[in-house]
Amino acid sequence: MEKVLVLGGGFAGVEAAIFLRKHDMEVTLVSDRDYFYIYPTSIWVPTGEATKEDVSIPLDQLAVAHGFELIIDPVVAFDAASKRTTLESGRVLEDFAYVVVAMGQQKIEHKGMAHTLSICGKPEEATMLHERLQALVEKGSGKIAMGFGGNPKDTSAVRGGPAFEVLFNVHHFLKKKGLRDAFELTFFAPMEKPGQKMGEKALVMMDKMFAMTDINKKIGSKIVEFVQDGILFEDGTKIESDLTMFISAGTGHGVLKDSGLPLSDAGFVVTNEYNEVEGFDGVYAIGDSASLQGPEWRAKQGHVAEVMARNVAYNIFQHQQNIDSKKSYKDHLNILCVMDTGDGAAFVYRDNKGGKMIPMPIIGHWMRKGWGWYCRNSKLGRIPRLPGM
Repeated sequence: MEKVLVLGGGFAGVEAAIFLRKHDMEVTLVSDRDYFYIYPTSIWVPTGEATKEDVSIPLDQLAVAHGFELIIDPVVAFDAASKRTTLESGRVLEDFAYVVVAMGQQKIEHKGMAHTLSICGKPEEATMLHERLQALVEKGSGKIAMGFGGNPKDTSAVRGGPAFEVLFNVHHFLKKKGLRDAFELTFFAPMEKPGQKMGEKALVMMDKMFAMTDINKKIGSKIVEFVQDGILFEDGTKIESDLTMFISAGTGHGVLKDSGLPLSDAGFVVTNEYNEVEGFDGVYAIGDSASLQGPEWRAKQGHVAEVMARNVAYNIFQHQQNIDSKKSYKDHLNILCVMDTGDGAAFVYRDNKGGKMIPMPIIGHWMRKGWGWYCRNSKLGRIPRLPGM
């Protein structure tokens, strides 16, 4: 049986490996870290409701559960024409009939970003956010600013939801501590309507939530620089901050620049709707590595990455059987999440018909917790997967 190489151990890569194995293919997965990090549940790490270990699954456990080979060694070069992969150790991987690129994305750099931490960056940063927040709690007061940036070259590479979630969770955390009045919380973003992808109704509800929680808002001005004690904006204003969380928009993975793959202006791999890289037989790109086709409101989300992964597993299997049948991800494009607020949540959905946000007091928080439990245990094969998931 022909071999498949999966580059990346995130949502897209792990899902691809699992479903390729369901088709009895020989699979090797390469990752730069030895665990699968469940980013959607990492929002509780800054407030201490979860630890890095709580939101991680060792990749060796997943490899044993599903029977794929695992290599922990960062990719430093990939040649698409020859399907040749070079690892940091100097090891070279070749002779794979199929390669699935699922290496994620990198972040756009802003001046002074060393003064910020991100909930969507390296997992260690979530733990650092917790430590910084605890220090402010011990001090008894502080100014906290949290926000996200945009990518004019690719609007799908913006992650705003986690910024809202961490901000509302910090509000709830400080409220429980009896310290909310001693803290100034500010949300910031350079665009005029941050969160617009969720739809106009959702924007109105977000404004109401900011007002109800006494969270300041600074939007519509370009970020000039992050400094040790805050953020400088193009309009000459400054947000004073003791702790700044910033989720930079995504850009293409650096390794892919010299891969020979066709890339979008933002550096993402251009594929067709079946995630095939046209002109490169047997090469696919999925998840954050792929340039996402679709409407302006489209967004790179975990569930879309997993749809791509399952489709690619199916498409590769059909190709091996010489069957002309393929699955496209386009029919599954939507924005879907349960946006947690610490003491509840809001159900957010957006498709071509529009968007909606439905408040889910109390139960929404526990639904989100339940999803985290489901994600971990279904990935490990301990419980059945739900249809379509």
